[in-house]
Amino acid sequence: MKSRILPVVFCAFLLSVFSLNLFAQNTFKPQKELLSTIKKNIKDADNQYKFLAQQIGPQEFPKTYHPDTKKQENSNSDWWCSGFYPGSLLYLYEQDHDQQLLTEANRILGVLAKEQFNTHTHDLGFMMYCSFGNANRIEPNPEYKQILINSAKSLSTRFNPTVGCIKSWDSKNPSDYLVIIDNMMNLELLFWATHETGDSSYYKIAVTHANTTMKNHFRPDYSSYHVINYDAQTGAVKEKKTAQGFANESAWARGQAWGLYGYTVMYRETKDKKYLEQAQNIARFILTNPNLPADKIPYWDYNANNIPNALKDASAAAIAASALLELCRYADNNKGQEYFTTAETILKTLSSPAYKAPARTNGGFILEHSVGHLPGGTEVNVPLTYADYYFIEAMKRYQAFGVKN
Repeated sequence: MKSRILPVVFCAFLLSVFSLNLFAQNTFKPQKELLSTIKKNIKDADNQYKFLAQQIGPQEFPKTYHPDTKKQENSNSDWWCSGFYPGSLLYLYEQDHDQQLLTEANRILGVLAKEQFNTHTHDLGFMMYCSFGNANRIEPNPEYKQILINSAKSLSTRFNPTVGCIKSWDSKNPSDYLVIIDNMMNLELLFWATHETGDSSYYKIAVTHANTTMKNHFRPDYSSYHVINYDAQTGAVKEKKTAQGFANESAWARGQAWGLYGYTVMYRETKDKKYLEQAQNIARFILTNPNLPADKIPYWDYNANNIPNALKDASAAAIAASALLELCRYADNNKGQEYFTTAETILKTLSSPAYKAPARTNGGFILEHSVGHLPGGTEVNVPLTYADYYFIEAMKRYQAFGVKN
């Protein structure tokens, strides 16, 4: 029996290695002009974030800026976006080692640290991995590592094995179990925890959540619902709806970007090709959508009722650009080039005066014109911390293609 199985397994292994090497040979040449633009963007962003640091109190995190009233809006550390500010500071620090940025990052990390024990949110990946994860990557530190492990433990408490998902939002109805597509972004923290501790329970939670989400969140065209309401006792789907999109059956733009990014990470961490296929199918929905503008900055919802006069969402574009600049490394040459070129277009557009704010304006944020929650009337056509974070990340990823190995 063994003599038959081993050759088959070995051949499958070789095929797998060959396939991965084939993908790894994809070479995409960054444009010198865009690299130069990015270099200037980073310098400008350094100064913007030094200005932004002056707009917050000692215990506050930047949330947004309202250009109509010229008022800054900040948050406490328990707001889901609290990790993006230190994360952006650290990304920028990596570029030019400006000590002032690192000092501010370290200061605000101290304010954020207590959230490692927060079990009332699913957003600990955003909050703690985008912040302490980057800090630990840049300069490994036992304290950072323990904070991240504690954060993964806290996130895991929200997992229900009957439903097969991490709960996103709490509900007054005990039978409700609300899960949003955004939650795919928090799984990277769990993979990190398994890598660091050897405890496979984190890995298993991440994979189970991703599989359940893939089964229930997506339509036949690979657009996703924003919210799935499961029965907490049985795991059955009770509702498929939206909270921040235009309608229950519409494709909320940032939600599509979360899914694209999330399943790209799933493939990176598991090498399971079903996740690569899922990410590519989501990418196809986005890139072939008839309502995607030529500049590749999507309307806040692909099915908004007032296109082409609908607001665009810079945050959705920045997230998608960053995801595509990773996904292109795993795809075949044709798809990979399409992903790379689309990301280039997004970076060029976001670098233009139409989206990039002039110095010492926009409350210190880099990008203008993001849409947080239009149906709720909050954070509409304003700067947002996660738009900046993923814009910086996308630029960093683009630069990496210009580095010779």
